Amino acid sequence: MNPASIDNDPSVPPTKVVRCPACAGPSLYAPSNAFRPFCSARCKNLDLGAWASESFKLPTVSTDSEESPR
Repeated sequence: MNPASIDNDPSVPPTKVVRCPACAGPSLYAPSNAFRPFCSARCKNLDLGAWASESFKLPTVSTDSEESPR
């Protein structure tokens, strides 16, 4: 099969390139990229480390029961 016919083959999903969340470089978003959406193992591990060190936090909403009594 030549490359031109692959582009027209509906059974082959199109490749998608996205921005890596860690380095903002191009990243192949396909099953062949084991690190997706990251571009490499390094970027994936940097992101995991940021979560583990609590550099990234999800916002919390305080409720009335969490407030200290006056």
